[in-house]
Amino acid sequence: MPQLDFNLLLTLDVLLAEQNVARAARRLQLSPSAMSRALARLRETTGDPLLVRAGRGLVPTPRALELRERIGPLVQEIDAVLRPLKALKLGELARTFTLRSSDGFVENFGAALIERVSREAPGVRLCFLPKPDKASTPLREGAVDLETGVLGATMGPEIRTQALFRDEWVGLVREGHPLAQQQRVTAERFAQARHIGVSRRGEVGGPVDEALVSLGLQRNVVATVGGFMAALAIARSTDLVACVPDRHTQNLRNGLQSFALTFPVPPLTISLFWHPRFQADPAHLWMRQVVLEVCGEAR
Repeated sequence: MPQLDFNLLLTLDVLLAEQNVARAARRLQLSPSAMSRALARLRETTGDPLLVRAGRGLVPTPRALELRERIGPLVQEIDAVLRPLKALKLGELARTFTLRSSDGFVENFGAALIERVSREAPGVRLCFLPKPDKASTPLREGAVDLETGVLGATMGPEIRTQALFRDEWVGLVREGHPLAQQQRVTAERFAQARHIGVSRRGEVGGPVDEALVSLGLQRNVVATVGGFMAALAIARSTDLVACVPDRHTQNLRNGLQSFALTFPVPPLTISLFWHPRFQADPAHLWMRQVVLEVCGEAR
């Protein structure tokens, strides 16, 4: 068996990232001809063209796309193995951590996270991004360091997961609403009220609706919004009832009264997600611990 040249891993990683021989050569400080020869060796080694001409550019083959998902973590792991490990000094750490989260998370936990990070590592900056979908692409591509939310079928199998907390559903109404005057809101009274639904796709449905259907009931949803924040704002100034996760919205409910649902609804498990390339990174490990301690169940 011929001896493998592990330098080709780095070359392949850069080529698949750039999809351009000249740009890849500049990144690796090679001549274009040397990069072309390296691409030829990669094609011979893998038995696949990897990058093929499409108009004026190059596009990856299906085999190249498959390799791209595996090569990145390998190169990161090799780099981590060969690089001397330095003790993490939070006072000297200068880094930006990008967190992607669903509606309500930043509003509820952002201030506490910023305060904790600023106290322990003044040189660290937090960047919060919205989460319009559950795709794991931003984690895979390194555009996001951490993500929070409910584990879905679209999350890649390689993504690491840590449960943060379980969140129960509650009903919310404005102060003085007729439902707020009742000690116990029955499922029937709840379903008959006028509701504001929450759905990114504008659809009516979800765990609360499914629980009611099992009882032969259906919510009277008269409007739908894309997130919990909008639902709270509308419930605060109308007679509509909002159904939201309890802990996710704790700090956002001024002017609203909550009541427990009297029928069983499965709780949400809010988790923390990250890509395995950061698994052993000391700074990333510290950041994960901060999120767990600030937002986790044992807070």
